[in-house]
Amino acid sequence: MKRLVMAALLVAAPLYAQDTTAGRGGRAGAAGRAVVITDTARARALFVSKSPADLAGCGANCATQIRQRIETDSAYEARAKGVMEFRNVKYKSRVDGLEIPAYLFAPLSKKATKHAALVWVHGGVHSAWGLSMWPFVRDAVQRGYVVIAPNYRGSTGYGDEFHRKIDYGGKEVDDVLSSVDFLKTLSYVDMDRLGMMGWSHGGFITAHNVFRDSHPFRAGAAIVPVTNLIFRLSDHGPGYQRDYAAEEGVQGLPFENVEEYIKRSPVFQTENLKVPLLVHVATNDCDVFFREDQQFVYTLRALKPNLAETKIYVNPPQGGGGCGHTFSRRVNATSTERDDSPEQVDSWNRTWTFFEWNLRPLSEIRKDNEEWKKDPRVASPRVP
Repeated sequence: MKRLVMAALLVAAPLYAQDTTAGRGGRAGAAGRAVVITDTARARALFVSKSPADLAGCGANCATQIRQRIETDSAYEARAKGVMEFRNVKYKSRVDGLEIPAYLFAPLSKKATKHAALVWVHGGVHSAWGLSMWPFVRDAVQRGYVVIAPNYRGSTGYGDEFHRKIDYGGKEVDDVLSSVDFLKTLSYVDMDRLGMMGWSHGGFITAHNVFRDSHPFRAGAAIVPVTNLIFRLSDHGPGYQRDYAAEEGVQGLPFENVEEYIKRSPVFQTENLKVPLLVHVATNDCDVFFREDQQFVYTLRALKPNLAETKIYVNPPQGGGGCGHTFSRRVNATSTERDDSPEQVDSWNRTWTFFEWNLRPLSEIRKDNEEWKKDPRVASPRVP
């Protein structure tokens, strides 16, 4: 009822706002001067609620999203026959016990020496693991990896309640980390060879996990990742802000809750990186703008040059769904096979080489791998 009354007032009368610019470099007159807002259409367009009661659910789209998810399940099951093991699985989130659905992909023939595993995080926040990922996950399994793809809280296809549990940079990070608990139940997974990877929002969650003080991953790959929520919400405007500012764990825009936004922004946590991290970005990205990702790339290069492997792709061929944002995920809509532009091929070659090296069995790592830190003669035989 209150919102209806406010809407009526917006239409019927001008708004009055308190001018707080005086004393902070503003050009206003006396502090506290009332400012008459006559452009009520602009005021409505700029309004962003911080009340969890105003957080949008999937509404009329819920049924369609559930149907699409069931169709994706069926398509993966059909395509996986004779190619790989595919299962729908569930596990509990460590943070609050919420049941998290996930896809599991594994080689049909299991190695006696066990397999490295990848926690692969979908992007899009309110999205899910889609069929367009088929050629990429097939490639991973053919290379011997076990893959678990969590549909963390806020993902689509699981109804309105699950959709409304979105927690951008918060509990969703724990949802994804908790998939490791399921991997532990698989006798054919080598728990000493775990990696995480993701694109866009999946790269954001990947970065959050490998920046934690303690985690089980030996390497991570974050492609075109979201990295700075303070910058991102400012850059994308009210339409984007409304999806996140009203979340229970946030409740406000960056200027209202700056510490929480810093905590939820990987770019401010880069000093915590302790394992190798691969980051690829595109200059023509029109979702995660390059002006956001360059902050992340340059900070990593400055603070973690021995751990961060970064590459900036200049104006790569555009993929579907957002300019250069999907340059490495270009898939033919009809065949659902990779388009394989030069940049896409290069990015994937670098990604698989990165994981092959960093997730290699511990038995293949030289015993004197760290000795150079103790004795310089190990690094150079010419040292006396």
